[in-house]
Amino acid sequence: MHPSRARLQYLGAFTILGHIAFGWIWIDLLPQPYESVPTRLAMASLGIPLLFGRVNRDLTSKATIWIFSLASWLQLPMFFSWMYWLNGGNDVWLASVSCMLVIYYHLTDWRVATVGVVAGAGLSLGLTQMLGIPLTQTATRPDHLVVLAFAWGAAVMLGASSANLRRTRLINTLSTMGVMAHELRTPLATVHLMGDVLRNLSQHDLPEAKQKKFDELATRLQNLVRSMNRQIDTQISNAQLIRLPRDKSSIRAAELVQDVVLHYPYRSSRERDCVQVHIQQDFHFVASRQLFSQVLTNLMKNALHALASASNAPSPGDLRLDVGVHHGKGRIAVSDDGIGIAHEQQTRIFEPFFSTLAGAGNGLGLTFCKNVVEAAQGHLSVHSEPGLGAVFMIDLPIQPPIPATSSSTR
Repeated sequence: MHPSRARLQYLGAFTILGHIAFGWIWIDLLPQPYESVPTRLAMASLGIPLLFGRVNRDLTSKATIWIFSLASWLQLPMFFSWMYWLNGGNDVWLASVSCMLVIYYHLTDWRVATVGVVAGAGLSLGLTQMLGIPLTQTATRPDHLVVLAFAWGAAVMLGASSANLRRTRLINTLSTMGVMAHELRTPLATVHLMGDVLRNLSQHDLPEAKQKKFDELATRLQNLVRSMNRQIDTQISNAQLIRLPRDKSSIRAAELVQDVVLHYPYRSSRERDCVQVHIQQDFHFVASRQLFSQVLTNLMKNALHALASASNAPSPGDLRLDVGVHHGKGRIAVSDDGIGIAHEQQTRIFEPFFSTLAGAGNGLGLTFCKNVVEAAQGHLSVHSEPGLGAVFMIDLPIQPPIPATSSSTR
């Protein structure tokens, strides 16, 4: 519920040391009716993957989520229920299961936890019956069941309350951002109109050189306004990553790429000329056109920044957008000949708030891109060699064209 790399490492270490420590306590210090060293070691081993960078580095990856969820389920509702039944529901395990319920609902969503508790308790009870292990009367005593029901009810209430609190905070945050966005867009609209005024002035009796200069200034001014509006849209979307729209717009990859390249707010004609589009094989995919436009805009912005950081001035072809099909999936690749990305940074660039631009980025752009791509059942990856540029590849499932709906955004 509150992921961080350090927290996952702590939970991994706590799992390993905790099971070993309690195994010793319940065997030697305060012996219980049933305790199993092999079972304890198996539960302790569930914490080992959480210590490795491959698991705890990208907290949003499906593999990390599944590993954490499985480890939590096996060692909490499954293991604790099993130990409760085999220890005859004694006071130690009655208290342990009560604590487990509160902990489990704190570690994950209350709906997931509810399913996990029911599945864990039911499966462990079924295993005891299959193995012919009789249940003692203590394990099903009415007062014990009342205590467990109270603990479970309290855990559900606290979990649901926490979810409501997070939802309220998110709504308040989005409301504040909406007000700020509205207040920012009003002067931006005025600046955009000033660009039209400049362009109109350039049509009057002025030398051709001045007319061209006025027109260039108006274009740069309006491109800047469009860029600021896109930044506002991106930041609002960043604030609601888990609520990305799932519209069913059919998008033609080549058209999308060409449209983004055409309307990108370039800072100079040299910057515009360095961008090339190569259509090897077009394809359709289903996603939000508006959000995917922001994804490509963000990748282009990063690539142009990498080119600007290089020692040489950009030349035609230094930034390339390729559309094609690779291994049965549609691919949009954004390649640049900039400064590249260090190998140790490539595994972290999709993490929230991690940025390779010291003091210049907020570290949310690529996280946003990754979430948008994965919402379309796609995959975003990077390949880079320091000093030789970088390639960001978007692989998407190919879909047949479908009629545009009212939710599509052009």
